[in-house]
Amino acid sequence: MQNPPFRGPREKVAGLFHLGRMLDKIRLHLAGQLPEEYHRNLGLSVGLDGHLCGFLGVEFEALRKRIAQGGSDEELAEWCFNEGLRPNRMQIRVWNEFARKFGWNDRAAAFISAIKAEDGVVDRSDLQTAFDSIDFREGRAHPPSGSAAD
Repeated sequence: MQNPPFRGPREKVAGLFHLGRMLDKIRLHLAGQLPEEYHRNLGLSVGLDGHLCGFLGVEFEALRKRIAQGGSDEELAEWCFNEGLRPNRMQIRVWNEFARKFGWNDRAAAFISAIKAEDGVVDRSDLQTAFDSIDFREGRAHPPSGSAAD
């Protein structure tokens, strides 16, 4: 899919990678506008949504219910921080580095390999992480996997 109706994984909300993307996907799903191809992975505990919810100490379903009530990105991030973890600067850095490298030499590597095979790009050595695969599939340019996060 090119140019999806939500943010990329590297766009930060409250300093966190993937949070804005997850909020966008939930909002679109609630409105019946999330593209079908994203339904199967929405909120999966083994994916970035589930890992971020686990990091923040909030249940995906509780966040979905809160989003259904409305609110800005900032209000929803604050809800997460009040319900679970309010990450400090070091915790944010740890999350961002984990998320940025998710799929590279870890449990998700097999999933990334399967996605590359599905997309017919098994020879693409630059697609090593979930962020790389997401950006490739959605037509975004991405920095090399080894680039440090801000």
